[in-house]
Amino acid sequence: MVLAAALLAGCGGDSESAKRPSGPPPVLVTTAVVQPATLEIHEDVVGALEYVFDPKIGAEVAGRVMRVLGYTGKKVSKGDLLAEIDAADFEIQVRAEAAEVARLQNLLAQQERVLERQQRLVAQGFITQNAVDDATAQRNALREQMAAARARAEGGRRNVGKTRVLAPIDGEVEAQIVAVGDYVKVGDPLFHLVGVQRLRARLPLPESAAQRLRPGLRVLLGSPAAPERPPLEAKISEIKPTVGAANRALEAIVNFEADGSLFRGGGSVNARIVVATREGALMVPEESVVLRPAGAVVYAVREGRAQQRVVETGLRQDGRQEIRKGIAAGDVVAVDGAAFLTEGAAVALPKPEAAGATKGPAGKGQAR
Repeated sequence: MVLAAALLAGCGGDSESAKRPSGPPPVLVTTAVVQPATLEIHEDVVGALEYVFDPKIGAEVAGRVMRVLGYTGKKVSKGDLLAEIDAADFEIQVRAEAAEVARLQNLLAQQERVLERQQRLVAQGFITQNAVDDATAQRNALREQMAAARARAEGGRRNVGKTRVLAPIDGEVEAQIVAVGDYVKVGDPLFHLVGVQRLRARLPLPESAAQRLRPGLRVLLGSPAAPERPPLEAKISEIKPTVGAANRALEAIVNFEADGSLFRGGGSVNARIVVATREGALMVPEESVVLRPAGAVVYAVREGRAQQRVVETGLRQDGRQEIRKGIAAGDVVAVDGAAFLTEGAAVALPKPEAAGATKGPAGKGQAR
């Protein structure tokens, strides 16, 4: 009985050993399907911002400042009143010029009548032509005096208008320089305005990028103060023809419009210049590419086994790597856990997902 039990126990142990799988256990990996995508080749750069319009408003007439409505930080529209200069002296001048115009109008009307009478007398032979010529010259002189008086009157009215200092653009008051009671002369600074809606980005780029740059290229602009905000799209307006002496860099100029809340003159801007696009690029997650003695490899997964593929890599961006040679669209590649694989290793497979759907828009690459 004891011998039989021992024999049965021995047979049971051999059966359990036969059920155990031979070799190392399968490696648990995640996978992705290789899919073609449109790859954007770009240059990333940090640039500086400045306002396109930042007029310094000066006094156009001399006088004492009576009222100031513009203050630092105030938002203004074109034509808004910023300050008033005493207009009393100019209004007196306007009235004097108006009186002079009226006087000359009367003299001219009288001279016209005199000339008309003398022309009749000449026709009747009572006076000589010289008298008519003198009357005509006096009439013409009065006409010129009238034109000069009207011009002076118009200048006086313009000076009255210039006592009202108006905003020349939509924007904000960067600096209030003048105060009530100040006496200002022509040209004295009163305000500094900036047009916050129109900005210019100056983007320094290496000389090596010169052949890839041209006006009209698409640019994505982001604010370092709000990296979570979507970028603003613009285009390169111009490229300076000379290389900077200090930094040996080319400078691309981007003019764009903004609402004034995200970008500020004097600040910095993160810019991505899209220099080219490549259709049908094969992209995989960065984790799929592993360095081995043979070079960069990707492990394709087929029938539960890992197949090592030596690949040629291209551009890399946003957690994805371009593969130029070694894999094909539709291949399933290992992602997480790929570093632990070898040729022919058994793998445990979850449900595969598209490679381009893992980390945002698959299609942007850093130019190298």
